[in-house]
Amino acid sequence: MIFYFSGTGNTRWAAERLAAETQERLLFIPEEANTKCEYSLADDERIGFCFPVHGWQPPHVVRQFVDRLTITNAAGHYAYALCTCGDSTGLAMKMLGKELAEKGIELQSCQSLIMPESYVCLPFMYTDTPEREREKKEQAKQDLHLFINIVKERQSGYSRLTKGLTPWTFSYVIGAYFNRFMITDSKFTVDADVCLHCGLCAKTCPTDNIEFNEVPQWKNDSSCTCCLSCYHHCPVHAINYGKITRRRGQYYYKP
Repeated sequence: MIFYFSGTGNTRWAAERLAAETQERLLFIPEEANTKCEYSLADDERIGFCFPVHGWQPPHVVRQFVDRLTITNAAGHYAYALCTCGDSTGLAMKMLGKELAEKGIELQSCQSLIMPESYVCLPFMYTDTPEREREKKEQAKQDLHLFINIVKERQSGYSRLTKGLTPWTFSYVIGAYFNRFMITDSKFTVDADVCLHCGLCAKTCPTDNIEFNEVPQWKNDSSCTCCLSCYHHCPVHAINYGKITRRRGQYYYKP
């Protein structure tokens, strides 16, 4: 059983590879969050969690799901987690591990994958150059191949995380502020005269936060994770987040 969340597709790619190689169920967290979040495992089934790092923390949709999660027979089952990020994870995996432990799930192996950058809403954050994007994807393929073997062999004690230089500060100070005050859909705008009215933004929103009525309208119901899937998938760059993204690039995972 693999629970995953993905916005622009980096984590979805990794989760799908894991599911294919381990032959285990792949469950999309936003969809599962609409259920009772109660599960029972087959005798030999592993428990996996895959998610992108948002502000050096797990996304709130993942943390809320874990808070409601019940696995009736989790004891003794191998558990692992994989996260994707543009540069560093901070202590995001430690935060997830602590919250899972409260549910009786002990993470036995962890991996971070450095993937192409998609968050572009701060002055110092941009999409990667095409060359850097290719480099990150190629390295991620190699790192994921290694981790898949770790998971298939159920190895414990494996932890390969790019935490950064000051992980506590990034996760518990900067990340705490970011996830409390800067995760909002209130800054999204659409240039109606540019919009193609294709509805792709609503179709690709992982949390169903967009209603499409000729142009996209964000629901302002706290479901937005600021994954920027709507922004990155817009074929004519009609969607922006404030003014800062008007001169920024777009990215979503393509094989």
